[in-house]
Amino acid sequence: MKSVLVIGIGRFGRHLCEKLSRLGNEVMIVDRDEAIVTELADSVTSAKICDCTDENVLRALGVQNFDICFVCIGSDFASSLLITSMLKDLGARRIIAKASADMHMRLLLRNGADEVIYPERDSAERIAMRTSASHVFDYIELTEQHAIYEIPPLASWIGKTILELDIRNKYHINILAVKTGDTLRPLPGANYAFTGSEHILALASQEDARRLLKKVESNSSLE
Repeated sequence: MKSVLVIGIGRFGRHLCEKLSRLGNEVMIVDRDEAIVTELADSVTSAKICDCTDENVLRALGVQNFDICFVCIGSDFASSLLITSMLKDLGARRIIAKASADMHMRLLLRNGADEVIYPERDSAERIAMRTSASHVFDYIELTEQHAIYEIPPLASWIGKTILELDIRNKYHINILAVKTGDTLRPLPGANYAFTGSEHILALASQEDARRLLKKVESNSSLE
C-alpha cells in the first residue's frame, strides 16, 4: 500500500484515483473544481479543493510525505509544468506527470518529472498493434525494442511442455504467463504442457515476436 497524491481530476485523473483506491492505496485528490472533489470524496482517503499553482498550498499538503505525486492536468500545460517543477523543489519523492504532446513530455522530464505518461499516444499505439496483427490479442510496449504480447501458442506446441520445446532458446521469448479464459497462470513451470485453448503472454523483442507471429499466421492459414 502506498500514499498517493493526485493533482488534477479530469477523466484520466478520475480513473486513476478510483483504481488506486480499489487497490488499497491511501489516495488524496486535489482539484480547483468543488463539484468534482465533492463527487469523489467518498472514494478516496482525503480530498481538497485548492489551487496547486500556489507554492504555499503545495507546501501545506506535505508533498514530501507521499510515495508518489501524480500531476494529471491535461488542459493547462503551463500549470502542469509549474506544479511539476514546484513538487520537485519541495522534495516530492516521485513525480509522475501526464502529457498530451511530445514536446510536453520532454519539458516535464526536464523540469522535475521522474516519469511521464502519455495516455492518448500509448492507447493509440496499443490499439494499432493489436488490430494490425491478426493474432495479437493484447500488447504492452516496454521499450522501443521489447514488448509483452498476448498471442496463441503454435499448433505444433500442443501436447508438449515448455521444456520439451526449449522455447526460450529456440524462439527467444520468455513466457510470463498463460491465460485461459479469465484465468491467468503466472510463470508456468518448465513442465507446463500446452492445450491449445490458452493464450501466452510472452516477453519478446519486436523482431523475435514478428518471426513467431509469422509461424502462428502460417499455421492458421493451413487450418
